[in-house]
Amino acid sequence: MIIAERKPMEEIRQMIAPYKKLLLAGCATCVAVCWVGGEKEVGILASQLRLDQSKGRKKISVLEATVERQCEKEMVEELRDKVQEVDAVLSLACGSGVQTMAEMFEDKPVFPAVNTTFIGMPEREGLWVEMCGACGDCFLDRTGGICPVVRWAKGLLNGPCGGTRKGGKCEIDPEKDCAWVLIYRRLEKQDRLDLMRQYYTPRNFRAVKRPGRIQAVKA
Repeated sequence: MIIAERKPMEEIRQMIAPYKKLLLAGCATCVAVCWVGGEKEVGILASQLRLDQSKGRKKISVLEATVERQCEKEMVEELRDKVQEVDAVLSLACGSGVQTMAEMFEDKPVFPAVNTTFIGMPEREGLWVEMCGACGDCFLDRTGGICPVVRWAKGLLNGPCGGTRKGGKCEIDPEKDCAWVLIYRRLEKQDRLDLMRQYYTPRNFRAVKRPGRIQAVKA
């Protein structure tokens, strides 16, 4: 799941300052699950912007709309009529959603109301933990399903480092488990510790192609 957090209110105010009529566009998928960009959060932000007017700030007309996924053009198309009514769009979707909106409506400024942070999972209510860096070269088959790139401070493919603390904790954060200790324990349970004895060539980050593009082939 893509995890995001809303931008500071002052930054949002600065982005939309030149405009009199605004569409707040929400996304009912990932950012809704992490309490940042769904219909409810659109309503909260709209209320805050309207409250600004009662405090003497510049008057602004705010429209609200939420689609299932802003990263899909067919769903974003549902917003076309509303977009035509406004001066600018403030998107509460992830960076992909913002860019999809901007591509669909090139004659309108589209601004991000949230910061896209990482791909993660819910650990408990209200807490999400980064699990994947979308590096494009998945290594999980060799590490027991634990990613050393994002769950280890140094992000290396051969570990652990020499700074592992007593009890398998990280030298940088003593509250955090060393990912390579977790990997060792996981592979030990699976009787696959031979994978720890292999040397893996460091990732060549310069070779990563951007932007990514995948063409699916139907079976």
